[in-house]
Amino acid sequence: MLDLLLKYAQDRNLVVEPGFAPKSARWAIDCDREGRTVSLLPLGDGRQGQPFGRCPDLPPQVVAAGGKERRCHFLIEAAQVVALYKPKPEEKAKTESKHRFFVELLRRASSAMPDLAVFASTLEDEKHLASIQAQFEAQKARPTDKVTLSMEQQFVVDSEAWHDWWRGTYRELIGREEADGADSPAALMRCFATGDLTAPLLTHDKIDGLSDLGSSSFGDPLICFDKCAFRSFGLGQGANAAVSAGAGAAYCAAMNHLVKHHGKRLGGPTVVHWFAEKVRPEEDPLAWLEDPPEQKEVSAQARAAKLLDAIRTGERADLAGNHYYALTLSGGMSRVMVRDWMDGQFEELASSVASWFSDLALSNLWGSGEAKDPSLERLVTALLPPRPDRQKYADWVKPMGAERLHLWHAALKKRPLTHGALARLVVLNARFHQTGKLEEALGEKTDKSNRAFTLSLLYARMALMKAYHLRNPKGGSPIMLYLNENHPHPAYHCGRLMAVYADLQYAAQGDVGAGVIQRYYAAASATPGLILGRLARLSKFHLGKLDPGLAHWYDSRIADIWARIQDEPPTVLTLEAQSLFALGHYQQMANDNARKSKNPEQDNPIPQEEENHG
Repeated sequence: MLDLLLKYAQDRNLVVEPGFAPKSARWAIDCDREGRTVSLLPLGDGRQGQPFGRCPDLPPQVVAAGGKERRCHFLIEAAQVVALYKPKPEEKAKTESKHRFFVELLRRASSAMPDLAVFASTLEDEKHLASIQAQFEAQKARPTDKVTLSMEQQFVVDSEAWHDWWRGTYRELIGREEADGADSPAALMRCFATGDLTAPLLTHDKIDGLSDLGSSSFGDPLICFDKCAFRSFGLGQGANAAVSAGAGAAYCAAMNHLVKHHGKRLGGPTVVHWFAEKVRPEEDPLAWLEDPPEQKEVSAQARAAKLLDAIRTGERADLAGNHYYALTLSGGMSRVMVRDWMDGQFEELASSVASWFSDLALSNLWGSGEAKDPSLERLVTALLPPRPDRQKYADWVKPMGAERLHLWHAALKKRPLTHGALARLVVLNARFHQTGKLEEALGEKTDKSNRAFTLSLLYARMALMKAYHLRNPKGGSPIMLYLNENHPHPAYHCGRLMAVYADLQYAAQGDVGAGVIQRYYAAASATPGLILGRLARLSKFHLGKLDPGLAHWYDSRIADIWARIQDEPPTVLTLEAQSLFALGHYQQMANDNARKSKNPEQDNPIPQEEENHG
C-alpha cells in the first residue's frame, strides 16, 4: 500500500524531493526592503490558509531533536515561534529558543537571498515584534496559526533563490541527526516503503480531513506507536515501522490529496480510490457506486456493461491492464485507521459493478420503469433505523461499521450479502409498513421531497433483499425485475395476497386511516397462516360493497393467488421467507399501480440526504 501511495504522490508531483512539501499559511508578515514598515496580511478564506506548493520541510524527529538548540521549520512556522506571539508560559523558554533558530536560519539563508537579512533584523527588533504581536491580537489570530514572510507583498516562499541553500542545510541537519543516532539499533533500517536503508522517521506527518470521523481537528498520523504494547525489540516510536523522511512526506501528501479530492463517505468511514493509469471520470465504476448516473441518461448497470464489452472486444485495450486501489479510512485514538484495503484489475471492477446494479435492479412502485440506482450511501442508510428509534435499536447501530464493509465487498467482489443485513431489512420493512410511512408519503399533504426520500428508502431495502436472494450461495429464489406470478415459494405469494387485500379494502372503503397494512402487515409477514385466513373473511365484506363486475375481478385475482400458495399458507416464515413476503408484496403493488395513470413519483428526483426519516 505504501509504495502505491508513493507512486501516487510522484505521478502528481505532490512531493518533488525530500526537504520540500506543500504547506499552507494563515498570515504573512510583510515589510519593505529597508525593514521600516511592517504589516500583517491575512491569507486564505478566513477558515483555511493559502496553500503553497513547494515549501521547506524538516522531518518531525529533526525538529524535535537538537538538545539545547530547539529547532523549527523554515519560512513557514507558528505565530508563537515567528513573532513570540502568546507562547504558553510553561513553554516560553522552549519557544524563545525556536524563535532564535528561526532567525538564525534567515541570517544564514541571506547568503543566497539577501532580502532575508531584513526579516532577521525585523524579528530581532523589540519594537517591530511588539507591533506584529499587537496586529496579531487585533486580528484575533491564534498562536498556532501558520505564518510566512513577504516583501512588498511578494512571498519569499514562492522564490527559488533559497532552494539550493536549503538543500545543503537540509542534508546537514539530516546528517547531524543520523550521526547522533549512529549508536542506536534503529539508526539504519530498511524503509517499509522503498526498501532502502534509512534513518527512520520517529514521528510522521498528520493526515487531515477526518475530524468528523473521530480524528483530531489538527489531523492524526497514520503510523504511530505511543504504547509499549505496540513496540518490538525495544524500538521506540516510528522505528517500529521504519519509513524514510522522503517516503513519509510522500505517502502523507498522497493521503491528504486523496482525502481532500477523492474522499467519499460510506455511511460513516471515508473511502478513497485511485487507478494505476488515468481513467476518465465518466468511466470510473467506483464513482458510479457512490453517485450513480441519472437513469434518464443511462443506468449504471448499462454503462458498466458497455465499458466491460469494450474492454473484452479490445476496443478499450488501454483499460484492460489497469488496476484500481481503494482505502477505507476513519479516525480515533489519535491515529488514522485503515479499515479496509482493496485492489484488483479494472476489468474485474467493471464486471462486479455491472453485476451489482443488475442484482439491485427492480421496478419502481408504479411499474412504469426501473427505480433509480441506489448509491452505497443510500443502501447503508436503508440498514439504519429511523433517528427517533436509534436509541431503541442502539445495538443495531454499533456494528454498522462491519455492515458497511460487507456492502463494499459485495459490490466490488461479487460477494453475497450477510444474514445480519437481511435481518435488519426485514425488521425495518415491517416497521415501515406498520407505521404507515408509505401511505403518509403518498398522501396529498406530503411534499415531493419527503415523498421521494421515503420511496428511495423503500427501493433501497427491496433492492437489497432482491440482491440477497440472487447472491445466496445456497441457491437463492428467482427474483425478477417485475412481478413473478410463477414464483415457486409460497411466502412470495402470501405477500402478493397481502397487497391485493389492501387494494381491495381501499377500493371498497377509501382511506380508513389504519387499514389492513398498518394493522396486519407485521404479523402476516412472520405468521401468514394465522393472519391471511382472517383477512380472507374480512375481504368478503369488502367485496359486498363493490359493483358485481369489480367484485368478480378482485375475487378472481385472490383465488388465483390462493391457488399458487397451494395447500395452506405457512404457519411461520423463516427470515429468508419473510423477505420473499416483502418482495411479493412490493412487486404486486407495483403491478397493480401500473394500471393507474397518475404517478406521483414521476419527474421527481430522489434526494441524497443522509438523514433517515424512514
